[in-house]
Amino acid sequence: MAGTTAGTEPRRLRADAQRNEDRLLEAAVFARDGAGASVKDVAREAGVGVGTLYRRFPSKELLVEATYRHEVERLCRAAPELAASLPPVEALRTWMERFVVFMAAKQGMADALRVVLTDDSRRLHTRALLAEAIDHLLTAGAQQGVFRSGTGAHDVLMALGGICLITDHDQRPELAHRLIGLMLHGVVAGT
Repeated sequence: MAGTTAGTEPRRLRADAQRNEDRLLEAAVFARDGAGASVKDVAREAGVGVGTLYRRFPSKELLVEATYRHEVERLCRAAPELAASLPPVEALRTWMERFVVFMAAKQGMADALRVVLTDDSRRLHTRALLAEAIDHLLTAGAQQGVFRSGTGAHDVLMALGGICLITDHDQRPELAHRLIGLMLHGVVAGT
C-alpha cells in the first residue's frame, strides 16, 4: 500500500523506508490503546523518529487508516496459514478468535476510522477480503468432511460481527470464546 493514491499503482519505497513503514504499522499502538494514542507513542514503539512517521503518514488519520488496513491484511493472510497448520475446526476457531481481537482493536480506532473510511467501496472491499479468508477455512474443512457444505462465509462473518457487538457492549470479552464455540457447533458436520 506504500505510496498509494487514488487511481494509481503503489510506488516502491526504498528498503529503509519500507522497513520504517513496516515497523510503524507493526507497532499498532492504535490497536492496543485506541485512536487516543499519540503519534509520539507510535514512533517510540516503532523505534523511529516522529519526523520519519510524518514523512510517511502526514496525518494521524492516515496512520490510523494504514494501521487498520495492515491489520485486515494480516488477519486475511492468517487463514491459509492456519488451514495448512491446524485441523479445520481449530484453524477456524483460532481465526475467529483473532477476528474478535481485531474487532475490539477496531472499536478503539472507531472514531478516527469513521472519518477516513467513508467510502462504501472500501468498506465492501474489506468485507469481501474477510469473507474470502473465512471461505478459505470453510472450504478446507468441507473438503475434509469436517464442515457442513454450503456454510456461507458471509453468514459466518455476520455472526462473528454479532458476537463482537454483544461482547463489546456487555464488556465481557470472555463471552466471545463461548459464543464462537456455539457457532462452530453449527458449522461442524454431524453435530
